[in-house]
Amino acid sequence: MFKKILIANRGEIACRILRTCRRLGMETVAVYSEADVNSRHVAEADFAVLIGPGSASESYLCADRIVAAALSSGAQAIHPGYGFLSEKLELIDACVQHGIAFVGPNRRAIEAMGSKIESKRLARGAGVVCLPGYDEDEQAPEWLQAEAQRIGFPLLIKASAGGGGKGMRRVNRSDEFVPMLALARKEALASFGDERVLLEKYIVNPRHIEVQIVGDQHGGLVHLFERECSVQRRFQKVIEEAPAHHLSAAVAARLYESALRIGSAMGYDNAGTVEFVLDADAQDTPYFLEVNTRLQVEHPVTEMTTGIDLVEWQLRIASGEPLPLQQAQIGRTGWALECRLNAEQPEYDFRASLGPLLGYAEPRQVAGVRIDSGLHNKSEVTPYYDSMLAKVIGYGATRNQAIEKACQGIESLRIEGVCTNAAMLLQILRHPGFDEVLTTRFLELHFPGGTQPEPDARLLHTLAVAAAWAASQPLAPSVWGGLRGFRVRAPGGHSASVDLRLSDASATTGSETVRLTLCGGAYGLAGRAELSARVQADGPDWVVQITDQRGLGTSAYIRHTQGRRWFSWLRGCTRMWDLEHELEHSLHGSSQETQERNLSATLPGRVSELMVREGELVLAGAPVLVLEAMKLYHTLVAPLTGRVSRLHVKAGEIVAHGQLLVELEPQGAN
Repeated sequence: MFKKILIANRGEIACRILRTCRRLGMETVAVYSEADVNSRHVAEADFAVLIGPGSASESYLCADRIVAAALSSGAQAIHPGYGFLSEKLELIDACVQHGIAFVGPNRRAIEAMGSKIESKRLARGAGVVCLPGYDEDEQAPEWLQAEAQRIGFPLLIKASAGGGGKGMRRVNRSDEFVPMLALARKEALASFGDERVLLEKYIVNPRHIEVQIVGDQHGGLVHLFERECSVQRRFQKVIEEAPAHHLSAAVAARLYESALRIGSAMGYDNAGTVEFVLDADAQDTPYFLEVNTRLQVEHPVTEMTTGIDLVEWQLRIASGEPLPLQQAQIGRTGWALECRLNAEQPEYDFRASLGPLLGYAEPRQVAGVRIDSGLHNKSEVTPYYDSMLAKVIGYGATRNQAIEKACQGIESLRIEGVCTNAAMLLQILRHPGFDEVLTTRFLELHFPGGTQPEPDARLLHTLAVAAAWAASQPLAPSVWGGLRGFRVRAPGGHSASVDLRLSDASATTGSETVRLTLCGGAYGLAGRAELSARVQADGPDWVVQITDQRGLGTSAYIRHTQGRRWFSWLRGCTRMWDLEHELEHSLHGSSQETQERNLSATLPGRVSELMVREGELVLAGAPVLVLEAMKLYHTLVAPLTGRVSRLHVKAGEIVAHGQLLVELEPQGAN
C-alpha cells in the first residue's frame, strides 16, 4: 500500500478520500486553487499545495501542476476523485512518465470510455444493445442536423467527453436543433475542453440505472449491484438509491451481465460504473448509455448496502493487490438513498447561491445518517465550480426507513449563509409519486416549477428573524418604547407590537409588512396566535425556539451580517432577508420605473459574453449578456426596447445577485 497520496480534487470528494486514507494510515496531500485557500480539504490534509487561480482551467484541470505538486510533496500516487482530470489521458500519461501511481483504470479503458462515441462502438462490439443515434466522427453542423432528421425528434445532443449533465440538450423540434447544438458545444468546450457531440434518440419515459463494477490488475472483475438514478434535473442526478425500486430480478441480471461483458472487453482494473437507460414503456428494455471510468458521486449508496469501502478498494487495486472479495462473497442488505445538496434556489428557477458560509454544523453521529461534505465554517461558495456542496445519505432496513433517515439528515445539516435545495429534496422524498416507478421525468411531472410553495415554512422563518431582530435592539430604556413606531396595545404595557418590513433578498417578489407582538416574554405575529417564539443569544447570533399550539417546537438559527441583511436557518433551509422598521422603510423610497428599465443580475456569476455596446438600440427580449455560474450559461435579455445608455460591467467580471449591469433609455418600438 502507498504511504502518501495526493488528492487531485476539491470539495466533498477530496474530504471523502481523505477519510479513508486517514483510516488506512496514509499521509495525504491536498491541492487547492486561490479560491479554495480556506476550504475544508486543505485544512484536513497533512500537506497542501497551491496550484493556481480560482478558474479550474488554470488549476484543477492543469495536469502538469498536479504532477509537480505530487513530485514536490513526495506523493507516491494520485487519486483524481471525479470530474476535473479523473478521466483525462494527460494526467495518467504524466503519472506514468514520472513513476507515480494513478488511482484509476488503465489508459486503454479511459481512452475507450472517455469518448461516449468510442464507448458505444465498444459496447456494440461486446454484444450490448445501444440507443439508436449518431456517434461518428463527422461533426459539421449541417451533417449533424441531417443525422438528427434521420433519428427523429425528440433527441439528445450530448458532449462526447462529458458527464454530469454538462453539454447536454434535449431537442424537441427541428428548428431548435442548431441553437441547442451551439449551446451544448459551448458548455462542452468550457467543461471538458472538447466540443464534439453525439446524438441519441430520446426515450420518452426513461429510467436511469447503473451498475458498479470493480476490476483488478490480475484479471479479476466483479459487480456490486445496481443503483437507481432516475430523479434528475437537466440530466443532473438529484437523488440516487440502492437497490433500484421496482426493478425485476430478470432485468437486473441482464444489467449485471452486460456490465461485466463491457468491463471484460476493455480489461477494466479499478472502480467504474456502467450506465443504462431503460424504456419504462417497453417493460424496462435496457440500452447501454456510457461508462464512467472513475468513482461516482453516488458511490455511498453502494458502500452502505454492501459494507465495502470503494475508495479503499481503489487504493489497494492501484497498489497491485487483487480484489479483496470474489463475486460469490459480495452481498447487500438494507436500502440507502443519497440526496445531493446544491447551492441553488429551486423556487427561483434554480438560481445559483454564492457567498461565504456564516455557519456550518453536521448532525452528530446519527445512526443511519451519513454526511459527505466539503464544507466547514470558513468555506465560501464561489462561481468557479459545481454547485454541489454536500451529500446526505440515509440508510435503513427498508426503503421507507432509509427515506426517513435521509429526511432527518437533511433537516439536521445546518448550512447558513447560502441557499440550498434542501426543501425540494424533502418534498421529493415525501411525495407519493416517489414510491412509484421512477423515470427521469419525475421532476418534470411532479415539480414543474421547482420547489412547491411552503407557506408554513415562510411563516416560521418570518417569525424567527423578526423575533431575533427585536431581541437585538438596544435595551435601554425599553426595547419597545425606545424605537419609533411601536404601539402599546394593552393596559399596563404588557403587550406591544411593531410593524416590520421584510423582503426575501433572494426573491424577485416585493416585500411584506408583518406585525410582531411581544407578550409575557414571547414573540408572535398578529393573526397567528398558534405560534410563539422565544429568543436566546448564541454569541453574535440568536437561536429562536418556536412552539405551536400543540406544544411542538423547532429551532431556528438567525444571523445578522450588516445593514438590513439577515439570515435564517430552519429545518435544513437558509433564507436571506432584508429587514427594517416600517417607518424607516417609508423614508427610503425607490423608483420602480427606474428599476424596470435597467438590467440587473438575476444570479451571481461571471460575465461570459457582452452582446451589446453603449449607444446601441436593443429590442425587448433581445439577448444582452451571458452569465456563467457553476459551469452553466444563462442569457439575460432586455426588459424593454431601448438604447444602451451605460454598461456597468465587462466580459470576465464577477457580479453579485442584484448588481446593476446595463442601463437602458426607453425608446419607441420603431
